[in-house]
Amino acid sequence: YILEIRVRNMELISFIEKEFAEHEAVLRETRKTITKPFIKLCEISERALKAGGKILFFGNGGSAADAQHLAAELIVRYKVDRSPLPAIALTTDTSSLTAGANDFGYDKIFDLQMRALGRKGDVAVGISTSGNSPNVLRALETAVKIGVTPAAFSGCEGGKLSKVADPLLIVPSNVTARIQEMHIVLGHMLCDVLETRCGK
Repeated sequence: YILEIRVRNMELISFIEKEFAEHEAVLRETRKTITKPFIKLCEISERALKAGGKILFFGNGGSAADAQHLAAELIVRYKVDRSPLPAIALTTDTSSLTAGANDFGYDKIFDLQMRALGRKGDVAVGISTSGNSPNVLRALETAVKIGVTPAAFSGCEGGKLSKVADPLLIVPSNVTARIQEMHIVLGHMLCDVLETRCGK
């Protein structure tokens, strides 16, 4: 029994080392490629907020949670007390989401809200680990049509988002967990910049 426990603990130690090594590798690779699109996202978001616009975040599953997380950081605070910054997560209104999915299909749940809430000069931030989520793509295509800047966080090689989103922040990994980890790091960095530049 004691030997079995030791073996299991060794397996866990090996697992921990593997997970951290993979995370660190993705972090290093992301750092190499993210500077230009991140700076662009910060600049367009700052301009939007200072001009009276807002940021609209949206995604599915874990990315939906990230959307809500980042919107809350901007509305409430990230590090310091300051005036609220206008942001919306299009993932929180269950009545709109379920009515839209029921009446028009799941692919349109963010598109409907983008058309209703997006205004020229706003910034839309779609979040998709694969870069191919149909409802995220559709909402960003609508954003372009109504004058909302179409930005996104993705993984892999960007997927179909590479044809729609600009700026597009790509995490160079095919592992969903690692992509999501980098997305929240990048999202927190964005909140930090906007809090510093736009908070009062």
